[in-house]
Amino acid sequence: MAKIIISENASLDGVVQDPAGDEGFRRGGWVGRITDRPEVGKLALDEALGAEAFLLGRRSYEWFAAKWPSRSGALADRLNSMPKYVVSSNLEDPDWNNSIVLKGDVVNEVSKLKQEIDGDIVVPGSFQLLRTLIEHDLVDELRLKIFPVVLGAGERLFGETSDKKPMRLVDIQTLDDGVAYLTYERLQDA
Repeated sequence: MAKIIISENASLDGVVQDPAGDEGFRRGGWVGRITDRPEVGKLALDEALGAEAFLLGRRSYEWFAAKWPSRSGALADRLNSMPKYVVSSNLEDPDWNNSIVLKGDVVNEVSKLKQEIDGDIVVPGSFQLLRTLIEHDLVDELRLKIFPVVLGAGERLFGETSDKKPMRLVDIQTLDDGVAYLTYERLQDA
């Protein structure tokens, strides 16, 4: 059975909106370039190499699919070759290599995917999908890269949930320029 792993960039105040600055959010671009942060870049590569598949919401899929197919290097090679599952009700024929659209009920589709795949399924970005997965207890691990900036506005990492969602901190690392890398596991039956 697969593990669902959320991998998210967030500001100190929990904003996840437009980290790369491509979406027109006036406070976007707060992550900077991955080439300027070698430890963050290595982390991205290691995460992709350790994943059996990516699971993405449509908007995050479109962002990745617009950037990575034309790139080269170890990270691009891995992202372009690995299986990618996209949760979408309106994406028909994804162009990016090895992309499969999951239609229908998100919870059922992701639950089936967890049963079918052996290994880690990483969910990069996709904060709307993340909220659904958290709400339905489908997330096994959170990997948060907390960037040392307060934005004061923007979409936050977590929305409201029907109940508390207990997690346990299992690892802390400090990366380039004070980026905190936090790993949490979901507590079962807490």
